[in-house]
Amino acid sequence: MPAERIDGVAIAATVRAQVATDTAALVAQGIVPGLTVVLVGDDPASAVYVASKEKACTEAGMRGETIRLDAATPEGELLALIDRLNADPAVHGILVQMPVPKHIDAQKVIRRIDPMKDVDGFHPVNAGKVLIGDADGFAPCRGRAPIAR
Repeated sequence: MPAERIDGVAIAATVRAQVATDTAALVAQGIVPGLTVVLVGDDPASAVYVASKEKACTEAGMRGETIRLDAATPEGELLALIDRLNADPAVHGILVQMPVPKHIDAQKVIRRIDPMKDVDGFHPVNAGKVLIGDADGFAPCRGRAPIAR
């Protein structure tokens, strides 16, 4: 099968425009989608990625918030923050930027996020839904690809 060349910039623009349209429709109904990103530590690449998420939220008309925590933040404090975000009705999506510092168990963090707010699609519930082809969960940002059987 020959390779197909795609225009990633054009595709991204189309997707972003559709997200902005969908967001405006929700806002018209009184719902302002909210994404909270949690960044633990000062990894430069993570900081750039998180800044791009902030910009994308603003451009789409969403409420975006970034919570920056010190690299020495105890695991329990991060888990308690996730619990508060899970319970906050104004937070529709949670993204904890990986990697987290070594003293924090990334799997505990991933499992603590409510699957309905797990925008990365890393929670076992969402990963399982992707695996079986169930479309009502969040898929990882690399996309929802069928699994060869």
